[in-house]
Amino acid sequence: MSKWDLIITPNKSWIQFRLLEVWEYKDLLKIFIKRDFTTTYKQTLLGPLWLLIQPVITTFVFTIIFNKFASIPTNETPPVLFYMSGIIAWHYFANCLNNTSDTFINNANLFGKVYFPRIVIPLSIIITNIFRFIIQFILFLSFYFYFLYQGNQGIEPSPKTILLIPIMIIIMAFMGMGIGIIISSLTTKYRDLRFLVGFGTQLLMYASPIIYPLALVPDKYRYFIILNPMTGIIEGFRNAFLGGDIFAINMLFYPLFFSVTIFILGLLIFNRVEKNFIDII
Repeated sequence: MSKWDLIITPNKSWIQFRLLEVWEYKDLLKIFIKRDFTTTYKQTLLGPLWLLIQPVITTFVFTIIFNKFASIPTNETPPVLFYMSGIIAWHYFANCLNNTSDTFINNANLFGKVYFPRIVIPLSIIITNIFRFIIQFILFLSFYFYFLYQGNQGIEPSPKTILLIPIMIIIMAFMGMGIGIIISSLTTKYRDLRFLVGFGTQLLMYASPIIYPLALVPDKYRYFIILNPMTGIIEGFRNAFLGGDIFAINMLFYPLFFSVTIFILGLLIFNRVEKNFIDII
C-alpha cells in the first residue's frame, strides 16, 4: 500500500478553518506577496515611488482645500502632519479591504486548477500592504522629525500611545481582511457588490476624523462618528505622534472587538463559500 506525504480531504464543516495549514504553504505565501508587488507596479513609469507620491499629493490637496479654503482648523498641529497621519492609516485599512474583496473573482482560474488553502491569498494581500504601510510610515516620520526639529509647539508625542501602534496595525488588518473576505464571498453570487466597495469606502473615509479633528464634531453627532471603528484607530495614531486631549486608550476597545468579530465572521462565510465557489462561478 502506497504511503502519501499529503492527503487532501474535503472540508466537511464550514467551521473548520485549518489555519495551521497555512504554515505548510508558507513558500506559496511568499510567492503571492512577491506577485502582488510585481503586478501592481509592473509597466509603470515610477514604480514603487507611487507609494510616496500618493500620500504626498493627497496631503497637499487636503491642506489646500480643507485647511486653506474651507478653514477647517487642525488645532495647533501642522496641517501636513495632521492630514498625513490620518491618510496613511486610512490607506492601509482601505487597501486591505479593497484588495481582499476581489479574492474569489480575481483568482477564479487559479482556484479551479490546484489546491491550496484559499485564505493564503487574502493573507498575502494583508502582508503586502504592511510593507507598503511601513514605506509610507517612514515618509510620515521624515516630515514629522522635520517639524519636530523646527520646534513646532503643536507636536506633543505620547510614548504610551506609540507603544500601541503595532496593535492598531493588527486591528486594521483584521478589520480590513474581515470585511474584504465577506464582500468577496458575497460577490460570487452578487457581482454588483464590487461597484459598491469603492463608493462605500470613500463615504466611510469622510465619516472618519481624517480631514477634521474629532474635537470639532458637535456632541450630538460625535456618537455616530465614534461608531465608525476606524475613528479610534485614526485618533490613536494621531495622538501617538501629535498629541491631543480627546483620545483615551479605551477608544481602542470597540475597534478591537469589532475587528475580531468581523474577522471571525468573515472566516466563517469565506470557508463556507469556498467549498462551492467553482460551481457557482
